[in-house]
Amino acid sequence: MISLAVCSAKGGVGKTSVVLGLASAALHRGTSALVVDLDPQADATSGLDVTAQRAHDVAAVLSAPKRRVAEEAVAPSGWVDDHPGLLDVLTGSDASAGLDTPDADEETLKSLRRALKKLDDHALALLDTPPSLNGLTRSAWRAADAVLVVSDASRFSVAAVDRTVREVRALRQAPRIVGIQVNRFTPRSGEQRFRYEELRALFGDLVLEPLPDRVSVPQSQGAGVPLHALRTRTARTLAGQFDSILDRVLAPA
Repeated sequence: MISLAVCSAKGGVGKTSVVLGLASAALHRGTSALVVDLDPQADATSGLDVTAQRAHDVAAVLSAPKRRVAEEAVAPSGWVDDHPGLLDVLTGSDASAGLDTPDADEETLKSLRRALKKLDDHALALLDTPPSLNGLTRSAWRAADAVLVVSDASRFSVAAVDRTVREVRALRQAPRIVGIQVNRFTPRSGEQRFRYEELRALFGDLVLEPLPDRVSVPQSQGAGVPLHALRTRTARTLAGQFDSILDRVLAPA
């Protein structure tokens, strides 16, 4: 199983939307995926249309990373009622906020990695982290093979990306950074074009093709369906970009 941590040090950049786009791409090509909802807002759990009630959630799994607890925290996505096991969710909970401390000890930070070893029957794990670099995000880094940094094209996001990249690279066993994904990009904005080029100057080819700000994303989320299920031209274009990002994630290191 390849594990990807999708992270951002700044809120409001559409990080969970990127996770949902990647989940849609995985589903579209038949790659079995597990979305791990580490964000206390649990938007990924909601966006993946999870309705099944489970005895445990991600907070319980991080507190006790045992096989039984982990398995009882996994629910199927409502996107795939007719394909059980193809897209599952380690369900989120606001209880995980209590674990998102800046001073978590090393044993606590390793708990997610231990839990994922007991849930290894998927080809891909997508770890949706909170918009911070505290305990939950650092747990995801330790469990991940790769990291995707999500940003928007703003002054404060450039600083947040720089901090995130430096902290990932400083880890003893650092996961590879597969890219920096600028989201909600408006090419007509001179300020956004300037900040995008600033990121390119700092990080070069790590900066991926920006994802434009399109109504297809809230449309798919509002309808509770994967982006790839929409048939509009803009939805198909966005879906193709997520296919390309997923190719990059799944490519051999």
